[in-house]
Amino acid sequence: MKIGIIGGTGFGSPDILEDIEKIKVHTPYGAPSAKATTGKFKGIEVVAIPRHGEGHIISPSHVNFRANIWAMKELGVTHIFAVTAVGSLREEIEPGHLVFPDQFIDRTTKRASTFFEGHEVCHIPMSEPFCGKLRQLLVKTADRLSIKHHNQATVVTIEGPRFSTRAESKMFRLWGADIINMSTVPEVVLAREAGICYATTAMSTDYDCWHETEEPVTWELIQKTMEKNVENVKNLLFSAVSEIDFTRCSCREAVTTSKL
Repeated sequence: MKIGIIGGTGFGSPDILEDIEKIKVHTPYGAPSAKATTGKFKGIEVVAIPRHGEGHIISPSHVNFRANIWAMKELGVTHIFAVTAVGSLREEIEPGHLVFPDQFIDRTTKRASTFFEGHEVCHIPMSEPFCGKLRQLLVKTADRLSIKHHNQATVVTIEGPRFSTRAESKMFRLWGADIINMSTVPEVVLAREAGICYATTAMSTDYDCWHETEEPVTWELIQKTMEKNVENVKNLLFSAVSEIDFTRCSCREAVTTSKL
């Protein structure tokens, strides 16, 4: 097994790995967001890529999602833990809580969302987009570490980089979305096409703008909440990494029956 970590806002390359090396990966889709950081954690091989580049220099709409996932596949990654900042669309999902989504709604408009182009088509199943085994492992680990979390949720991914209007935020609530971000799609879809197990740890940073008694979301507010929560996420992920005990999964097999 080799574990991939794709870090989002406030969560760059892990600094607790041993034998760290930076690797430049060339892909058919251009350059990944940054060089891949490889290393070991308790003997387990880990590959990390910061989604928005070193220093958060790439906006959500310009992240080269295909190159990032291709690089992970090229380096032999079998399981991906993704980290993302999200706005909460539910009162009970408070800023500072972690969320492990099991569904998504795609509201992106500009992003390449498949590796299959030209003369090859892939109708990849998405009824259960996140790896159930990895997600349950995250839930179990959060329980053990007494980290406040929500076992499941629907995340709506918007194009960005702007935040939602209040009308949009209220609409997403009516649709059944629980959290909102700018990065889960198409990352989760591409991981499934690549045959990699993928689960997301979402960090609630704010109440978006639907909650009229709370401060509207700002970049400063997101950063402030993330700084308080990043150690919880690191503890969670690296505790979970040590407990992955499966190599076979339906996530890996979906692409073999979906290509035309």
